[in-house]
Amino acid sequence: MPQLKNDRYIRALFKQDVDKTPVWMMRQAGRYLPEYKTTREKAGDFMSLCRSADLACEVTLQPLHRFKLDAAILFSDILTIPDAMGLGLYFTQDHGPRFERPISCKKDVDNLITPDPEGELQYVMNAVRTIRRELKNEVPLIGFSGSPWTLATYMVEAGTSKSFTKIKKMAFCEPQILHSLLDKLADTVINYLNAQIEAGAQSVMIFDTWGGVLSSRDYNDFSLQYMTKILDSLHRSFAGKKIPVTLFTKNGNQWLEQIADTGCDCIGLDWTIDIATAKMRVGSRVALQGNMDPSMLYASPERIKQEVATILEGFGNGNGHVFNLGHGIHLDVPPENAKVFVDAVHDLSVKYHK
Repeated sequence: MPQLKNDRYIRALFKQDVDKTPVWMMRQAGRYLPEYKTTREKAGDFMSLCRSADLACEVTLQPLHRFKLDAAILFSDILTIPDAMGLGLYFTQDHGPRFERPISCKKDVDNLITPDPEGELQYVMNAVRTIRRELKNEVPLIGFSGSPWTLATYMVEAGTSKSFTKIKKMAFCEPQILHSLLDKLADTVINYLNAQIEAGAQSVMIFDTWGGVLSSRDYNDFSLQYMTKILDSLHRSFAGKKIPVTLFTKNGNQWLEQIADTGCDCIGLDWTIDIATAKMRVGSRVALQGNMDPSMLYASPERIKQEVATILEGFGNGNGHVFNLGHGIHLDVPPENAKVFVDAVHDLSVKYHK
C-alpha cells in the first residue's frame, strides 16, 4: 500500500518524531466555507449531502484546498447511527436535529434494529472509500462516531437538549433500560468504526460531546465504560498499519487520567484546561489534541498567532501534540482567519521539534 505523503498527524498520535506540530480543525468541512454552502444547496438538504459519496467527498476535500491541513475528516454526522436504527432523523430550522420516534421505554430499546455498516450505513462507507481514493495519500483520513452516551442523549431527548432531564430521569429511575440502550449502541459503534477502518479510515475519533453533563460516578457508569468497551473491540491495526484512536469528552477535563486508562492513543481537550496541566497529568501515556477556543478565530491575525504561540509553549518540546480547536469551528468565522491559525501552528511549532 502506498505511503502517506504527509503522515505528521499519524506520527503525532503515536508520539513519534515530527518536523512540526500537525493541525486540523473539528468541523473543518462546513458552513463557514462559501464553497460548502454551494455544494449543500446543490445537494438539497443535509442528509442528501451525507448520502452522496461524491458530494461528501467534495466537501471533505474543500478545506484541504484552502489550508495546509495535516488530516482530512470524513464529512458525515454522529446521528447517522440512530437514524439507521429506525428513529426517523429530520432537521428543523430552529431546533436542529430531531427524531420522530425517540426512546422512552424498554420496548423502544428492544425494537431498535442493529444497522449493517454495509447495509443501512453503506452510504457512509461509500463516502470513506471515495474520499480515500481522491485524497491520493496526501494526508490521512479520520473516521468518527459519537459515543454511546452522546448518541443516547439525542435518542431519548428526541434531539438537542439544555437540561438533559429525560435521559437523566431514565438513568436515575430506570438505569437498566439506559444500560441496555448504551450496550446496544456500543456494539453498533464498534461495527460502524471497524467498517470505516476497513473502508479506508486511517484513524478514528469518538466524540463524547455530552459526557461532561454527568457527575464523576455517572460519567464512569454511563459513558466511559462504554467507550472502553468500544476500544477493546476496535481494529487497532489494519492492512499492516496501526490505527490510532482519539477520545474527546467535552467538559471532561476532570477525568483525563481515567480516559488515558482506556488504552486510547490520544485525548481530545476542550479549551477550558491549560494544555501544560493536561500534559503534566497524563504524562507520556497518550498524545493530546487541542485546544484553542474556537471563538479565538474571530480575533485579529496577531491575536490568533499569539494564542497559538501560547498553547505551543504550554505543551513545550517534544512529540504527541495534535493542534486543534477545543471544539468545532463556528459557522461565521472568516476563512482567512482559519488560514492564519493553520499557518501559525506550522510556522511557530518548528522550534519545538528540533
